[in-house]
Amino acid sequence: MFNRYAATMLFSVMIASVSQVLLKKSTLNTHRSVVGEYLNKYVLGGYGLLLMSMLLTVYSYSGLAYKHGPVIESLGNVMVLVLGYFVFGEKISIRKLVGIVCIMAGIFVFNL
Repeated sequence: MFNRYAATMLFSVMIASVSQVLLKKSTLNTHRSVVGEYLNKYVLGGYGLLLMSMLLTVYSYSGLAYKHGPVIESLGNVMVLVLGYFVFGEKISIRKLVGIVCIMAGIFVFNL
């Protein structure tokens, strides 16, 4: 199952996770105007990365079985949780941890 298309999909998920962090970082800043809220380096960078992620995902599906895409995409939840912990110092609650364990267990069961 793991080939260059799966690796590209995994890279796409990593890029999308980083873009979510950039967009959240933008919301934590105060802006002088409404235009400044939408046209700042974090928002533009975040949406630019989302566009790149979308293009990589489309490419990945050209050589990846459709059933494997959502499995790889679900790793984005884990990546966002880890990035949130390291970048923003967010607490990892028991509920979040149980959710991540459920996601990982689903990935494991799916690949049996």
